[in-house]
Amino acid sequence: MTIQSGDPMNDRKLILDVDTGIDDALALAYLATFDDVNLLGVVGTYGNVAMGTAVRNTEYVLERLGLRHVPVLRGSSHPSWATSFIPDAGCAQFHGTDGLGGFGPAAFARTASAPAGMPDSGETGIPATSAPTYVSDSAESDMRSLISVGGYDVHDPHANPATDSFSLTFSSCDSANVPCSPTLPEGVRFIIDAVRRYGGGVTVVATGPLTDVDTALTAAPDIAGKLKLVMMGGTLTQEGNCWDLTAETNIIQDPEAANRVFHSGADTTMIGLDVTHRCLLGGMATRRWRETADLREHAGLDPSAYSYRLFSPRTLRFLADIADFSIAANLKSDARLFSAGMPLHDPLAAAVALDSTLVSCLDLPMKVETETGDSHGTRGRTIGDPEGLIDPQAPRIHVALHVEAERFMDAFSTRIAGIRR
Repeated sequence: MTIQSGDPMNDRKLILDVDTGIDDALALAYLATFDDVNLLGVVGTYGNVAMGTAVRNTEYVLERLGLRHVPVLRGSSHPSWATSFIPDAGCAQFHGTDGLGGFGPAAFARTASAPAGMPDSGETGIPATSAPTYVSDSAESDMRSLISVGGYDVHDPHANPATDSFSLTFSSCDSANVPCSPTLPEGVRFIIDAVRRYGGGVTVVATGPLTDVDTALTAAPDIAGKLKLVMMGGTLTQEGNCWDLTAETNIIQDPEAANRVFHSGADTTMIGLDVTHRCLLGGMATRRWRETADLREHAGLDPSAYSYRLFSPRTLRFLADIADFSIAANLKSDARLFSAGMPLHDPLAAAVALDSTLVSCLDLPMKVETETGDSHGTRGRTIGDPEGLIDPQAPRIHVALHVEAERFMDAFSTRIAGIRR
């Protein structure tokens, strides 16, 4: 898809690359409250859910937010090291098997008639995650060792498929290290076209695995020096949130892709667990959203009468519902870390794309470990690259290590509620 002409040049242009689960949806909601943000497009990729589900969820969320005009594009369906992907039970625990805590398109269809244009399970042309794709026995045998289950090889003891997520979309490539087709995913092409047109005037915000960004850089090396990327993923000073407590979820999905992005020379800001675990959304905020929805509904306020975006009562309750699901899931997972609420991983990355002063960064040459074992480290770990000690020209990553959490949390919760101070 080509970038549409006629966009004003003084707005803040963003492309989001998402694996739409709950915090991706909340990031979209936060961005929707800004009048001067031009969301050029949203690319749906695999991660929290399968790519097809991410696309459907994204379309659904944008519809709820009043952003039906924003194009949603298909990204990568599996990591660069594998030929197929299955969501894992860990992501389902925090996002629900539908990615939206059970409040996604299927739930909406059960409770109300979808408005005209509302995407349903068959409208995107992408198979539903519960629908299996059948392949020949020989093809399945050849590809079985290259199936990713939430970032882990299917034979890894940590591979734990989520219920109702056994859809496999196999590629026809002979090697996971060689491009499968001269045809790039439409979302990857969209990223390339936008960066070539706008350069640093557009920011790519990646809140899922970095496969799409890596694929864009591989296909179009000329964009590396122009690409401005804010990524949610990784951790430097804190333990990870995967099985080994070393890797972070988005990075473990495709460590090879993340490592290539880190070394590409792109202007990259890493928003990792070092800062997102300090930004916790609790029940007090979601209660205020619900109370605001009730007041707005009873007062009969017309959102179109306001000069800034005001979410409908139904949308506010939807956002509160998905947030409350995540708050409960995080508390159950670790009552010590998340007693105050759910970490706003993806919303913080979106916020930093608009206001870099929210975080303080240390510029470091970084790498991602791609193997586990002696002399290799642990696969998926984001760590300083010793190459930078001997090469002053080695690419640096802006690693966020401090965040003005109170300022961000106050802005996030009040903007969602539609309160201006």
